Formats: sequence, C-alpha cells, structure tokens
Amino acid sequence: MSDDRPVPLDEYPVHQVPLSMKHVATGDRNAYDRCIFHLFDHQGRALLILGLGVYPNTGVIDAYATLRTGDTLHAVRASDALGDDRSNLSVGPLRITVEEPLRRLRLTCAADPDDADSLAYDIEWSADFPALWEPHHIQRRGGRLTLEGRRFVQAGGCSGVIRAGGAQIAVTAGEWTATRDRSWGVRPIPGEEAGRLGEDFPTEGFHWIWCPVRFDDRFLMVITQEDADGYRTLNDATLVRPGHRDRQLGWPQADISYRSGTRHPESAVIHLVDPETRKPLELGVRTLTSLPLAVGAGYPPADDWQHGTWRGRDWVDRRTYDLADSQLRSSGAYPHAAYGVVDHAARFTLDGRVGHGIFEHGTFGRHDPSGFADFGSTAP
Repeated sequence: MSDDRPVPLDEYPVHQVPLSMKHVATGDRNAYDRCIFHLFDHQGRALLILGLGVYPNTGVIDAYATLRTGDTLHAVRASDALGDDRSNLSVGPLRITVEEPLRRLRLTCAADPDDADSLAYDIEWSADFPALWEPHHIQRRGGRLTLEGRRFVQAGGCSGVIRAGGAQIAVTAGEWTATRDRSWGVRPIPGEEAGRLGEDFPTEGFHWIWCPVRFDDRFLMVITQEDADGYRTLNDATLVRPGHRDRQLGWPQADISYRSGTRHPESAVIHLVDPETRKPLELGVRTLTSLPLAVGAGYPPADDWQHGTWRGRDWVDRRTYDLADSQLRSSGAYPHAAYGVVDHAARFTLDGRVGHGIFEHGTFGRHDPSGFADFGSTAP
C-alpha cells in the first residue's frame, strides 16, 4: 500500500499545482524552503543567527542556531527525516512557532539537559514593517538553471532571553533589532558533482551585499550581486515607509573600507539616489560584530555540516568555536570566510537618521571594481 496519503495542509485551499502539499512542483533534488533570522543588540555584544530549512526531494529537515558573544561562537545544529506536517517547524531542540503570520513568531532552543552552559533561548519576534519581496533571484551555470529563489524580507523587534556559557542575556525591546528572510525554490545542496559545466564555467569571482536596515520610521533593503568583472546580476534598493508607496533608490554603489590584509569590511558608504529630488543619498555603514555563515550555520563552504545533507534520524550537534584561534583563521579572516558569506551586525546612517541592520557581505575570487585580482587578494 502506498504511504503517499494527504497531509494536513491539503485541508486548506492553498494548492498551486495538482499535487498534494507534500510535494513540490519540481523533481529537482535541490528544491528547498527555508528561513533565516538575525537578532542583535545595538552595541554589538551579541549576534544570534538561526534558521530552518526543508528539502522535500531529499527528505530532510534541518535547523541551526549560532550565537556570537566576544570571540566565542556557540552553535546548535539538528537534522531529521522530513515528516508530513509542514506546519511543524521543529527539529531536535530548535523550534519556530508562527503565532500570527507575518507579524509574530516565537523562536526557541531547548538547553542540553546534560550541559547547563549550552545555548538556549526563548524569544518573541515581532514585525515593525510589512514584508517586502526581494528581486526574483536566478543563477545559471552554462545553460543549466542552478538557483531560482523567491524571497521576502522583514524587519522588527524582539524580546526574551538567551542563555549560553553560563550567562543570561536579556533580549530587550528597543535595544535589539531583528530581521528575517524567507525563501524557497531551487538552490544547490551538497551531493551533486558539477561535472562538465563546472569545468567549462568555473567561478572566477563573486561579490554580494544583502542589507536589511531598520530605522524607527522606515525600512530599507539593499541587494547587489556582481561577477568577477563587476557585471551586476541582482540589484535592488527599496525604501518602505508605512502609509507611503515604496520607493526605489536607484542603482546602489558601495565603497567598502576593508581591514588591511583581509576582506573584512569595517565600514562602507552605499550611494543611493532620491527618486523625487534626484539628489544623492548616502547610507553609512559601521560594522559592530560579525558571524561567518560557514562556521556553525551550515552555509558553504563549511566542512563539518551543510544544509540539506542527511545525517540520520534525530541528529543533534552542539559545539563552540573560538574565533580568536589563529588555527581557525584563513587569509586574516575566519575559517572559510575568504570563500563564504559573513553577516555583520551594523549601525547605519541615512539622511540624518540612525538605524540598525545586517550588512551581509561575501567577496571572493576576482572582483575588478574592488581591485581584487584573484582568490588570494586582500585589501592593502
């Protein structure tokens, strides 16, 4: 007898194709549906990044949480077989509860009962601005579609408590900023060889900025993606003000100041344009603390765990990393950070206003506009 029975979501009129909600419309093994949250205090003392993902064509659900305080990074990762109830957003000790869609979510991580110093938290995430669609994201390698994602981003606040390393951190509304990103589609997961296309179309360079910024009365989202010669394949700068139409602020151009001998951004100015006055605007960026997504959070090129990989049922892994350990550094940055994306909690200024958000940046390989000649190049 087939075990392909209806699932709870099939009760609701949400179907887009003549399939059960258990299935996605593509047979691509790289189909995914996941989220990421960023929560940090405005002094840069703590940065918590967490997320959860579903990979229906590999039958995997996984989640992670990473917390940076000082030079210590606490990580919890969990993975399991994907079940039929897509509304159950939990894996091991990690859970996301949608209390009010697009407005309130509860984020929890249970402590390890055998380790009182383990990472744990109970936080309510609340939206201050409506969710904003990001540009339709498409990447190809040769003639093959390798990434097609639909995403929305949202900014708000948070309150609750975090425990780690024997300390308790109060997450206080007004003193912390919280952003989130939801995406789904097709995105490469480990386990598939690039083959001839990988040889014929190697990655020469990649330059990426993803930047959600929350001000008291407005929300700004900036995205740019460029290849080695600076050709832009993704571009957006949208300003959201409740009660007003969204405004696009031109073609963002970033001047980034890197720490000498690294590709670690310490500050930046993103040049924008006011569409009403046609006058230039400058988004100032000052990074507060950083967390490389390849360390603990499962983003490539992590070598201990990556999203969508099968680790067996009920897999849970907890560990801590010392980000000051010289053995963990690569080209003056964190492990793998020279070839991966790093999320920076940051303070922003725009037209006399002060805000907070994430300056997510990845630059590796050649990038002609930045003066990086190859994978080994760093700032002077």
